[in-house]
Amino acid sequence: MEFDDRAPIYIQIMDLIKRRIAVGELKAGGQLPSVRDLARQVVVNPNTVQKAYLELEREGYVATQRGMGTFVSGDHGTVDLLRPGLARDIVKTYIAAMRSLGYGVHEMSTMAAEEAEKETK
Repeated sequence: MEFDDRAPIYIQIMDLIKRRIAVGELKAGGQLPSVRDLARQVVVNPNTVQKAYLELEREGYVATQRGMGTFVSGDHGTVDLLRPGLARDIVKTYIAAMRSLGYGVHEMSTMAAEEAEKETK
């Protein structure tokens, strides 16, 4: 995994897991890798992964069962909000970047629509 210097690593790990839940790669009730396994996979300190897991649990996306591991929450209300929330974050990032380049709303929407059309061909 390539990390971005603009955000703490544990948040980037959280975002990765949230994205995997949102697209269905990780299903409700599915087990996440152990802290040590994920730390090895993404080459970070296990404490960083532990912090990400704790925050994900605090937010309601995962639940830890002592001695068993960490599992994707079965709370569909929380999990169902992930996809639109992630989409909004992407749109906000796009808008901020385009505004910094001097583009207006009409230009942004036109460019986004053109690119989306190219993707479907």
